[in-house]
Amino acid sequence: MRLLIFGPPGAGKGTVAQDVTSALSLPHISTGDMLRAAVASGSELGQKVKAVMESGALVSDDLIIDLVRDRIAQPDAAGGWMLDGFPRTLPQAQALDAALTELGGGIDKVIMIDVPDALIVDRLSGRRVCKACGAGYHATFSPPSTEGVCDKCGGEVIQRADDSSETVLKRLGTYADQTAPLIRFYESRGILERFDNTGSAQDTVAKVVAALS
Repeated sequence: MRLLIFGPPGAGKGTVAQDVTSALSLPHISTGDMLRAAVASGSELGQKVKAVMESGALVSDDLIIDLVRDRIAQPDAAGGWMLDGFPRTLPQAQALDAALTELGGGIDKVIMIDVPDALIVDRLSGRRVCKACGAGYHATFSPPSTEGVCDKCGGEVIQRADDSSETVLKRLGTYADQTAPLIRFYESRGILERFDNTGSAQDTVAKVVAALS
């Protein structure tokens, strides 16, 4: 079973992806993991990726597609996989389609993890972190015992700039702009299915696994 998973930042997509792939015994393939593994392998493709990353440039779509092709050709992916973090744009989706067609396959199902923007803003803007030890907190769900003071080391607990409400809303706007064409692209083929993740992640995982089994 060849799967894609989408979801806005803060929707809990990563947790769902890991648990679903574990339940279905499929490899969870993320672009970040692929890049790091390619560089660590020292392969010709990995050396190309390393050179691009060290130059500070963005890894091109063509190079990502080559990484995907290389990854899904490995033995553990013979029975299927879940791709997480790619494609992000319509041209990337079309390039992925072409590559998979060459390999004799295609996407079987696209999992869309849905959470309302307002809830995502609450989740992400409430995140706090200790400047000293990196311990994580949430202003609403798991605050430190003393406001602004880390329970573990006594360091200062802060809100990171990228977790501010304004920044979260910008990230959601960018995601919506990039992903809307992808949603239409896969919906038109009848392979996209939406799953609400406003409740517990375990419930969402159970629903996804049931739908795929």
